[in-house]
Amino acid sequence: MIDLRSDTLTKPSQEMKQVMMDAPLGDDVFGEDVTVNLLEKKIAQMFGKEAALFCSSGTMTNQIAIKVHTKPGDDIICSYLSHIYQYEGGGIAVNSGCSTSLIHSENGIFEEQDVLDHIYPDDIHKPISRLLSVENTCNKGGGSIWGIEQLRAVTRTARQNDLATHLDGARFFNAHVEENYNLIEVGGLFDSISICLSKGLGAPIGSVLLGNETFIKKAKRVRKVLGGGMRQAGIIAAAGIYALENNIERLKIDNDRAKKVADLIKSKPYFSKLYYPESNLLIFELKKEENPLQFLEKLKAKGVVGISMGGQLIRFVFHLDISENQFDELLSILDKNNF
Repeated sequence: MIDLRSDTLTKPSQEMKQVMMDAPLGDDVFGEDVTVNLLEKKIAQMFGKEAALFCSSGTMTNQIAIKVHTKPGDDIICSYLSHIYQYEGGGIAVNSGCSTSLIHSENGIFEEQDVLDHIYPDDIHKPISRLLSVENTCNKGGGSIWGIEQLRAVTRTARQNDLATHLDGARFFNAHVEENYNLIEVGGLFDSISICLSKGLGAPIGSVLLGNETFIKKAKRVRKVLGGGMRQAGIIAAAGIYALENNIERLKIDNDRAKKVADLIKSKPYFSKLYYPESNLLIFELKKEENPLQFLEKLKAKGVVGISMGGQLIRFVFHLDISENQFDELLSILDKNNF
């Protein structure tokens, strides 16, 4: 089966499993897991940050960041398509008691004027605008990538208006292999950064939250409150270290595969509209007369699994567990069938 539902489906390679088995362990809640400490130091240094905190998921790192940056009653500015708004179970309200001011754009990318337009005035009737959150790449925006000038502009505007800045970088490195960012510069643009290790990078679990020492000290307390303290976590942190050292550059393969499939699908009779892929996510819209669930069932019968994104939207996600032979087979299936 060629499973394109998500890059969260990746499984550790034999090499990654070996480093996991060999990892020195300790109790991370006591700060004594050598491997966790190494991972946190390594990724913090990559982005020029003072400290980092290893957590079980990107949802947790995002929610911790929001909690640390805000107070109940504050407001968060983000895209309507943002993961923190769309896919984290209402955590902004549940965990932090905050409201959201949502920027509407087709792909989740917005401009500095959009930020200004969503900052509340100093008025007792209004919440206090406290945080700007950016998602790169934007999942629901079709894996859209922020250019460095766009990141500079919106974060500059945020800081000029006393907003903290957070980067949801769940698939950040898929953007990085296209844009070749200066990671230290990106780190300087944001007060906090969440990096996921368990998607295209191929680790089985885990995300890391980056910030300065004061921020991470507060974040560690919030992680504890959320039940996120882990013990001998080095066994999974080792996978994260392996991923950072071995799997970043190969993300370009996944991005390129999404583009190749997009070009093929555009000629098909079921096709209506395409979010042309900038990274490893391919989202396309079926014609109105097509039934999305039936389309996916027909696809599955041919050995390919995709996922519905609601309405007429279908998503394919490319990742390191799709072999060269499987990708060739996928191209053949899509080329020969109109479903």
